[in-house]
Amino acid sequence: MTELTDLTAVQLVDGYRKGEFSPVDVTRAVLRRAEDIQLVVNAFVRLDHEDALARAEESTARWRRGEPAGLVDGVPVTVKDILLQRGAPTFRGSRCVSEQGAWDEDAPSVARLREHGAVFVGKTTTPEFGWKAVTDSPRHGITRNPYDATRTAGGSSGGSAAAVALGAGPLSLGTDGGGSVRIPAAFCGIFGFKPTYGRVPLYPTSAFGTLAHVGPMTRDAADAALLMDVIAAQDTRDWSQLPPAAGSFRDGAAGGVRGLRIAYSPSLGGQVAVRPAVAAAVRGAVQRLAALGAYVEEADPDFADPVAAFQTLWFSGAARVAQQLPPDRRELLDPGFREVCGQGARYSALDYLAAVDVRTELGRRMGRFHERYDVLVTPTLPVTAFEAGAEVPAKSGLRRWTGWTPFTYPFNLTQQPAASVPCGADAEGLPAGVQIVAARHADALVLRVAQALYEGGDVPGVRPAPLPRAVAS
Repeated sequence: MTELTDLTAVQLVDGYRKGEFSPVDVTRAVLRRAEDIQLVVNAFVRLDHEDALARAEESTARWRRGEPAGLVDGVPVTVKDILLQRGAPTFRGSRCVSEQGAWDEDAPSVARLREHGAVFVGKTTTPEFGWKAVTDSPRHGITRNPYDATRTAGGSSGGSAAAVALGAGPLSLGTDGGGSVRIPAAFCGIFGFKPTYGRVPLYPTSAFGTLAHVGPMTRDAADAALLMDVIAAQDTRDWSQLPPAAGSFRDGAAGGVRGLRIAYSPSLGGQVAVRPAVAAAVRGAVQRLAALGAYVEEADPDFADPVAAFQTLWFSGAARVAQQLPPDRRELLDPGFREVCGQGARYSALDYLAAVDVRTELGRRMGRFHERYDVLVTPTLPVTAFEAGAEVPAKSGLRRWTGWTPFTYPFNLTQQPAASVPCGADAEGLPAGVQIVAARHADALVLRVAQALYEGGDVPGVRPAPLPRAVAS
């Protein structure tokens, strides 16, 4: 018998409609699961049993009347502790943030979920201010991988990824400024989607500027499309938001891949050394797309690694975060974060504008690339999850997290939609991800290709056992 915590959001809504179970039943099961996994993976900053059950009871009453409030009425949701949620502190992983405060405002995506009747289970962990691609912070400690508790969940939306993978709510809101949705999705064997910049409104504005996106972290592409239909609504607090999407993302995800032109870049033109197990898993996903009728060609986008430009923009944003803190509080920061803040503070306005020039050229090149190809497919990451509590893999010789994420941050610079889909595992059973990238505004196309992978057969690693090795042990 399938447990309630193993069901997707689409399945939950269908079950509520048919009266097979209630939001109260599901919420109780999810809260129990969340408590169990917290002891091992540390995915949560806060669990709110009282509020969650109260919202679930209200939802149950609405479903019994045949009057659901919206598309995800009664579905348990978690929220990364970067986004504001009314009634809950938003610590951002930092000891510099006080719990005291009104906490009386929702971020736009959270507000839309509230309007649609979602049940908020808890806030999930993040590194301090979401600055790096693994999840540990001075305030909340280390978040661990659902498949091996000695490994990292990735970051910076690591708590959300671990929670979804382990059944503590099928939907989660993550943020992605350099891969922070896609990286933990790949490490934890779930689906993560970074929409086109501005497609999902964001408020307050991120210090990392137009690199920062809000996106779904879910069990599969169908759930992400459902969540996008909720959170991509307009919000006047974000002056940079896009106009309303044309049509439903759920409808746009249908149709398969037959006839699509897919460029497969296994290593960005030899620039990235990809572990053989990851390369083989990604190649298998590409072969499945070809078998489903896509025209697949091995082709590399023509750009050099833009890491220097990305770091200029990213570290400048970090410096701006620190600048707003009282000097005596800055000593409480994560030492790594404090270091990149110092580096960012040394950049000049001309350095920043030079990085913008690199970004502009990269966007031009990718625009031309997508005149020839509908989507680009790459590994999400060149590695699987490494030891927890480290910013980079041991003995890698790398200094910063950008050294092992070369497939993700370029598409924050270009603001393109990109997703990570589980595609297999290495010899240790750790998940690998395949990344799907499309031209700006072609969000539905990314979801369509991802959905085809799910419908075309089992997607390895997408649904771990109810209690994977990390918890079962």
